Order: sequence, then structure tokens, then C-alpha cells
Amino acid sequence: MDWDAAYRNEIFMGPPPWNIGAPQPEILALIEAGEVTGPVLDAGCGVGDVALALAERGYDVTGIDLSTVAVDEASRAAAERGLPARFLQGDLRDIGALGLTEKFNTVIDCTLFHSLPVDARDDYLRGILDAAADGAVLHLLVFTKDALPADSPCPIPNQVTEAEVRDAVSAHWTQVSTRPSFVAVKLPDIPGLPPHNFPIDDAGRVQLPALLLTARKN
Repeated sequence: MDWDAAYRNEIFMGPPPWNIGAPQPEILALIEAGEVTGPVLDAGCGVGDVALALAERGYDVTGIDLSTVAVDEASRAAAERGLPARFLQGDLRDIGALGLTEKFNTVIDCTLFHSLPVDARDDYLRGILDAAADGAVLHLLVFTKDALPADSPCPIPNQVTEAEVRDAVSAHWTQVSTRPSFVAVKLPDIPGLPPHNFPIDDAGRVQLPALLLTARKN
């Protein structure tokens, strides 16, 4: 996908479905439950909904995304709100090239993993592990294969099975656990998008099936 085009609202006839104007509810629940400690790396931060929410709560947070358009929007939002969140444009498959000196106690991957090419997953997981402090926690929210069909007019690339994501993460991280979860999206009004039976929340957002994985760096 052309991520810059997506964040310029050129692909989905409006904002990308995952841009809901707030952190994903499952990630926000982790924050409010005290499951996040700083410094925090928001991997694949997009327009910064998670990072900005963390900064509002006093966290030291760095967001990284491949899309220059998304990073610019996140940086503008932080400046307008007077928040110290830092945003960097870069490829998380080569996180060492970003010159980070800080080690992170929490890594949050909010729907990035499935967006990566399958053959890039190992480099990505190794990279965020290198950027993590000893004992750091990874929280990874990822779509499962029953989210939307591959031939949907609004496809989700590289959706995973539980075994697939556990095996990939376990190659680098330890104490891996998963539980059923969901990702809230604003499905666009695209002709040909089939009817669905997924739950809809009070804000009118569709809750697509996902997994929430947690792992640790020894």
C-alpha cells in the first residue's frame, strides 16, 4: 500500500479506516490499567493517536512510522497541543538506521504487524527487541484472518492466525501470551463492501476480530 496516499485520504475516499481519532480501545485499556511504563516506543504510530494519549498522561514516548504524511500530522498535533511526544519517519525493519539512543520499557504495535511484508517480520521483531530495555514488554494488536476477506474492496494485508503471530514473536521475545481482541474501525462506504455481522460500538465503529499479544524481553 502507498501509506502516504492513504494518509492523504486518497485511497479510502476519506481517512483510513483505522484512523478513529483516538487510541484503539484495547490499547487505551492497557494504559489505564497501568500495563504501560515509559519510555514507550509506538511502532507504526500513524497520526499519533496512541503516542499523543500517552504524552497527555506524562509518558516519555517516541512514535515511528514509514509514512512522512502521518508523521508530519502527528508532529503538528503534538505541537498544537503542547505535548512533548517525539515522532520520527523511518522504516522499523531497519530501526538501527534511526540512531536511537534511548531504550524503551514498553513497545506498542497497534496494527502494524499485519501491514509488514511477511518476509520483513523477522527483521522488524529483531529491531524492536534491540531497541527495548531488558525486561521490556511488547503489546501487539493484530488483525486475525477472520477480520475481512482478502477480496474485500477494503482489504487488510497479511492477517494472521494465532499460531502464526505467536511463532513469529517467540523467535525473539519470551513469555508470549495472546487473547482474543478487536480493532475498532470506521469502515468506508465503498461499493461492493459486503454486509457484516461484526459488533458496532456506541461511536458507530465496527469491531473487527483481532488478537492482543503480550511478550517480554528477558
